[in-house]
Amino acid sequence: MDTELEDKKFIQKTVALAAENVQTGKGGPFAALVVKNGQVVSSGTNLVTSNNDPTAHAEITAIRNACEQLGEFQLDNCTLYTSCEPCPMCLGAIYWARPKRLVFAAGKQQAAEAGFDDVFIYRELELSYAERSLQTLQIATDNDNLPFELWIESENKTVY
Repeated sequence: MDTELEDKKFIQKTVALAAENVQTGKGGPFAALVVKNGQVVSSGTNLVTSNNDPTAHAEITAIRNACEQLGEFQLDNCTLYTSCEPCPMCLGAIYWARPKRLVFAAGKQQAAEAGFDDVFIYRELELSYAERSLQTLQIATDNDNLPFELWIESENKTVY
């Protein structure tokens, strides 16, 4: 199948899934699909309010489900389709999951107009710790690098 046609097909499915999520009252207007070789590996919807979990965004849910389904901690050769441009948390998780592609429908401006304004978080990340609205402190210790030193020396690690 042509990539553009496939992208449109899966984006339409994510938008429909996001709309259904709103209609059922399970969570916010967001959905995601993980697709590999033209087949849906997993789906996820926003479950923040129904699960009382601020990390239960659609992309995170879809990534967790896909990794479990594939038996892998990375989404090699997968495409992640989302109904909306990912927030900073989800974008970070997407980069960690390492899919081949990310395709989204609505942009972050559309999300902001509906009350989901991630611009605040993007701005906060650029500020020094002292300037952030969330009190943020770094306290150095004599052994704060020990976990990293052990990791570097470990022969039993899975590099990711």
